[in-house]
Amino acid sequence: MQFDPSQSAVVLGCGSWGTALGITLAEYFHTVTLVGRDDDQVAEINAFHTNANFLPRITLPTNIQATTDYAVTKDASLILFVVPTSATRAAATELAKVGIPSTIPLISCSKGIERGSGSRMSEIIAELLPQNPVAVHSGPTHAEEVSTKMATCAVVGTPDEQLAEELQKVFTTPFFRTYTSDDVAGIELGGALKNVFAIAAGVISGIGLGDNAIAAMVTRGLAEMTRLGVALGGRPETFAGLSGVGDLMVTCYSSHSRNNRVGKAIGSGETLEEVTTRLGMVAEGVPNTLSIYEAAKAHNIDTPIIDAVYHILYENKSAEEALVELLTRDLKPEME
Repeated sequence: MQFDPSQSAVVLGCGSWGTALGITLAEYFHTVTLVGRDDDQVAEINAFHTNANFLPRITLPTNIQATTDYAVTKDASLILFVVPTSATRAAATELAKVGIPSTIPLISCSKGIERGSGSRMSEIIAELLPQNPVAVHSGPTHAEEVSTKMATCAVVGTPDEQLAEELQKVFTTPFFRTYTSDDVAGIELGGALKNVFAIAAGVISGIGLGDNAIAAMVTRGLAEMTRLGVALGGRPETFAGLSGVGDLMVTCYSSHSRNNRVGKAIGSGETLEEVTTRLGMVAEGVPNTLSIYEAAKAHNIDTPIIDAVYHILYENKSAEEALVELLTRDLKPEME
């Protein structure tokens, strides 16, 4: 399989990350089409080459266009899923109705697992579009930096070695470097699990603690991420890579992280409803805390930090009380 630069790519999703990936793909493909749901947003992208609500002050390349019509996907050579995780099943269902050719690779770029089923996004896509090859894309990749072409590295995952090599070429530019892996589960789980720890990092900042506490949480969070991620099908070494510790660090320390901002606001005294309304965008860690907490319990995995974030978000436990409980748990060796 080879991708022809004269052809087009389609990105399902017109949010900040979908738009940033569109900018990256526009370096390779003749045409990139963003598929959204809002007519005004689509009109803005087409008329002014901007997406001001999501990426202010960014001018999009002229070879990016937008539409609300899924029919455009039939002529694509590559389709990216960059919708909220809660909308992935609906997007895949809509794509299946279109009847796209079975040769078009589908790339999941959203970070989370489905509540109830515990399915990863690539599993949902493969379930509804079983004839198409499916891959995943993840890493420490803030849209705000990718959209301005700041140096970034990511990883693409698929067991198909040839597809991996071709996707690596598509997602590699002078500012964006992509690696490959065949550990699809590990890549997706790293991207999903780190969202919960980003909220925890924000809470720590919000209640006025410092670098020591955040560093401890990130370190223990990585141990927790690896423990749960391996139980859910990932390989240990993947969590030491870009989609694991890399994504964990960037989202726990960066002001670009929506999850971090949610946690900081809650730690400062805002309610979950107040902060999500004010943010105006999806912070995936909020719904994913539910699905990840449920997955940990279903597999009987010890996840004290995930548990604490769940209790803060959904059981109204104060951040200070949750912190005391974390610090006064039974003592144990570090490597357990």
